[in-house]
Amino acid sequence: MLLLGTLAALGPLSIDMYLPSFPAIAGELGTDVASVQLSLSSYLAGLAVGQLVYGPLADRFGRRRPLLGGLAIYLVGAIGCALAPGLHALVAARFVQALGGCAGMVIGRAVVRDLFGPEASARLLSAQILVSGAAPILAPLVGGQVLALAGWRAIFALLAAIAAAVATLVHLGLAESLPAARRSTLHPRALAAGFGSVLGSATFLRWTCAGAGLHAAMFAYIAGSPFVFIELYGVPAERYGLLFGANAIGLVAVSQLNRLLIRRWGMERTLHGAVLVAFAAYVGLVVAAAAHAPLAVLVPALFLGVASVGAAMPNATAIAMAPFGGQAGVASAVIGTVQMAFGALASALTAGLADGTALPMAGVMLGCAAISVALLAPLPGLQGATARRPAP
Repeated sequence: MLLLGTLAALGPLSIDMYLPSFPAIAGELGTDVASVQLSLSSYLAGLAVGQLVYGPLADRFGRRRPLLGGLAIYLVGAIGCALAPGLHALVAARFVQALGGCAGMVIGRAVVRDLFGPEASARLLSAQILVSGAAPILAPLVGGQVLALAGWRAIFALLAAIAAAVATLVHLGLAESLPAARRSTLHPRALAAGFGSVLGSATFLRWTCAGAGLHAAMFAYIAGSPFVFIELYGVPAERYGLLFGANAIGLVAVSQLNRLLIRRWGMERTLHGAVLVAFAAYVGLVVAAAAHAPLAVLVPALFLGVASVGAAMPNATAIAMAPFGGQAGVASAVIGTVQMAFGALASALTAGLADGTALPMAGVMLGCAAISVALLAPLPGLQGATARRPAP
């Protein structure tokens, strides 16, 4: 559990630790904060593309070897970021870093599905957030201090060192969870059949995209919050992490509450409630941003919306993967790719619509939550249909 949580934490660390440095990066590389946000979009795009590769590899070669290879690629990308001479080089290196970093995300979910059924998987994924959720709480704080002491390039050097340590832990402590008898082939026909069975399931795509909508809203927040907090409202970069971490605490707390909620209401109803709470919170956020309200008015809406992800993501993931025990790697890869594609689009929209206010961030967050609401609208007629389906 601890090691799986650590693997899941590498992604948030790579995203959140450098957020306080956006203005510093822009200053040194001779650009603006909106352009620096493209390095976040590049990272999310790399996560989306890479997961399609690691899913089949993990189903063919087991979980350990592809994971160690991904961590090595991540290490190269992190070093490239630390040495980047300009914005284009930074954006490219972030893409490489993501191609390696997504291995832990795909394979971690696959390991959980290897070992547990749907409802137990949802509870375990919620518990995993308790470990990985420490990353977005601590990462901006650590990043702000590293920025103050050694500059933004040292943040990526630290990420490279963390990747090396995680690879060592995986090598020493992660047992193989996929027996040789259950491994698939990389023959093109078999790959096409595997992806076809997953992508051909309308139910799978519905649950996956419903979760991805709320996930994308969080990435609009991640992309927009450095400008909103630091430049628009004048929060010092080294204190940015306090506000960011408070929202992350809410996400972690709700993820733990989720384990109790699904026992009482089931995964579908809990997911539906989380999405409605987020949508209502983002309606309030848009109204506050349009009125140029003080930061103290925006923060509660952000807290409620981001916290809701702690109940939405574990349930959406577990429900979507439930029918695909024999293709957990492929199913996990598709889920991760959809999530990160949504996230990359949301972060790029937030940067592209920048107008010097908090409204672009708020509007994109509301739009993403509206997608989830629309996809879950038929939910009451489907209660219990998926959550209690026996694992194959």
